[in-house]
Amino acid sequence: MNYILFDDKSWDNLLPLTFTRPVCEIRTGIFTIKEKWENYLNSKVSYLTKDYLSNKFPLITESDNILINGSVTPDEDLTNTINELKNNSALVKNEQLIALKTDQKEISGFNYNTYKNYKTIEYQKDIVKINWPWEIFSLNGQAIESDFKWATKNRKSEPISSTNNLLGKENIFIEEGASLEFVTLNATTGPIYIGKDSEIMEGSLVRGPFALCEHSALKLGTKIYGPTTIGPHCKVGGEVNNSVIFGYSNKAHDGFLGNSVIGEWCNLGADTNNSNLKNNYAEVRLWNYETEKFIKTGLQFCGLFMGDHSKCAINTMFNTGTVVGVSVNIFGEGFPRNFVPSFSWGGAHGFSVYSIDKAFEVAEKVMDRRGLKFTDIDRNILSRIFEMTSMHHNS
Repeated sequence: MNYILFDDKSWDNLLPLTFTRPVCEIRTGIFTIKEKWENYLNSKVSYLTKDYLSNKFPLITESDNILINGSVTPDEDLTNTINELKNNSALVKNEQLIALKTDQKEISGFNYNTYKNYKTIEYQKDIVKINWPWEIFSLNGQAIESDFKWATKNRKSEPISSTNNLLGKENIFIEEGASLEFVTLNATTGPIYIGKDSEIMEGSLVRGPFALCEHSALKLGTKIYGPTTIGPHCKVGGEVNNSVIFGYSNKAHDGFLGNSVIGEWCNLGADTNNSNLKNNYAEVRLWNYETEKFIKTGLQFCGLFMGDHSKCAINTMFNTGTVVGVSVNIFGEGFPRNFVPSFSWGGAHGFSVYSIDKAFEVAEKVMDRRGLKFTDIDRNILSRIFEMTSMHHNS
């Protein structure tokens, strides 16, 4: 069977995090949603996403295809139900399409709202679906628990050095090549997963649920409150609480990051801090690209959301519920406003448009440091985002 993960309206509501990726490439728990589905399906998957992303995230069709909503995370019951679908039938939950089985010729005109042309089956059990940016961190504890179970099932952790202070050792799993000495790990509050070839430096304090993915590092004396996920190839220091960093991003120095989601190729300068609670304890509102206005989150604690390739200088301060777009460069004293459009250059005293050529130049240098190439496909994606967000430039 050929499996395809499609984007629904959640792609729009998850901007700016989805400007550069399909929804299924969002990391929640230990793995991306795509990686979870590939594990449960025991099969590779392809993507049905925005046209401008399709060269990097291609669609593969065959004579029989199952399309699965890329914002829904899998479990065993859901996977089995999807695999039992008959041809031209759709699995739905509360009028939202979860999966659909169809043939190749119909995929080109596929629309997630047109499933009613198919025989529909209502899924009776609960699902976990990522519809809003804040759900990435608010559902992260549940995701770490679930991922930890299948990632460590019938496997034995690497031995942990006796220099470390461990609580709930049975809930700690260390992959091959990971290094940690003189560290306190408290897994009584949730599992702790330490990825391959990662490092936790001396004096760090970690309270689960927590995931440190491969080739990432916690710097000396880092303080982590779960549920928190640090994606692959990241460097993190200071204090972090209930946040998700997708990968290839750095917060290498002191400063607080709380109830936040950071994309890839971002850098938070030394002593960068974000507020995650308003002074009046009011509900946090967050900029929404779909409605072009600030919307209610239902949360009292809500921090920073930063799109790919964005950077901020030392001593940057972010207000509660700040949304930063793609390829933004923030510097200077004071609080920048709580919606910073993509390709902005500046800070609290105003912004100018960040030259697309300069953005290319920086992205190429940053990726080259990690041994990766900034391709023409990457260049075209950023160019398209620049065009898509032009109405916000200098606004």
